[in-house]
Amino acid sequence: MNTQEDNLDDIIASLIDVDETETSQEEEKRELTGEPVTLTERAAKQVKEIKAQEGLDESLYLRVAVEGGGCSGLSYKLGLDHRTEDDVVFENFGVEIIVSSDHLLYLEGIEIDYPDGLDARGFTFENPNAVENCGCGTSFSI
Repeated sequence: MNTQEDNLDDIIASLIDVDETETSQEEEKRELTGEPVTLTERAAKQVKEIKAQEGLDESLYLRVAVEGGGCSGLSYKLGLDHRTEDDVVFENFGVEIIVSSDHLLYLEGIEIDYPDGLDARGFTFENPNAVENCGCGTSFSI
């Protein structure tokens, strides 16, 4: 019976080792690359125009975030907000961008543009982390 207990202990230990290995592999996949969140010059100009037209406080930052939902699983969110201690700050063309460190995993390296043509108007997102994008361009999955 002692041999069976030893075998059971070995099996349990091997399962625990597998779980630890899987966890460390997941953590490796989630490492940040250091790529910034960027705005094109057109997008930065549009953000400045919105702030000016609305008479908004200059202390507001452009918040880029994600939330669950949308056709592909996650949706992009843009808004003007105050900075918190948890935010990472980027700057492009005079516009300061804030991203919660929790959202950076999904948004790192993203480029936000503002095409102003007949076929496309509004903020667009080019996200290198997305493996699937919705046709509307506002949702994605990784």
